[in-house]
Amino acid sequence: MPRPLDPQEKAIARQLIRNPRATDKSISEATGVQLRTVGRKRQKLEKAGLLRYWASVDLSESGTGQYNASHLYIIKFALGVTYEGLRDIIRREPNVADLTEIISACDIAEIDGKLALLFVVDGTSDADIVQSVHGRLIPNLIKNHGPDGILEINSMRLLGTSRLLRNYLPLANMKSFRMKPEWPEKAIYVGR
Repeated sequence: MPRPLDPQEKAIARQLIRNPRATDKSISEATGVQLRTVGRKRQKLEKAGLLRYWASVDLSESGTGQYNASHLYIIKFALGVTYEGLRDIIRREPNVADLTEIISACDIAEIDGKLALLFVVDGTSDADIVQSVHGRLIPNLIKNHGPDGILEINSMRLLGTSRLLRNYLPLANMKSFRMKPEWPEKAIYVGR
């Protein structure tokens, strides 16, 4: 059941968006919320799944250098593929983990009344990506949805990221993969 954050929870969330490794003490000092309240509310938000944390390794040219190219693939399915059916196939697909190497993001979308998967595929080159998509990804989708299950495939080369997870703007408010300290609190969105 959805629920809005109270003002103290919003203040705590802003500090955690700024620095996910912030201690309860540093959050308390920055927000004026009592230390015990910070700990209690933080645990409550985490348990409810309203606060999420994860780490990522930068595999791009500017990081480890493993991948030099990224493409967005939009794979539109034929009529009859349902949202729940697609989610169920993804949950049960034994090869999903095998595709983790090439897929950095994936979303389910609706385009013109048909379901679609949007994949961000990484590779050492454009040719490497095309090979991975046509050699690994598409055969997997055909196996799950049949030879007539894919209606259309579109792709575009991605040049760079401008926004992540709503609040992270690498070109504006990030330095060394951390939010700049001078970025204003009011510019960190945590809901209404």
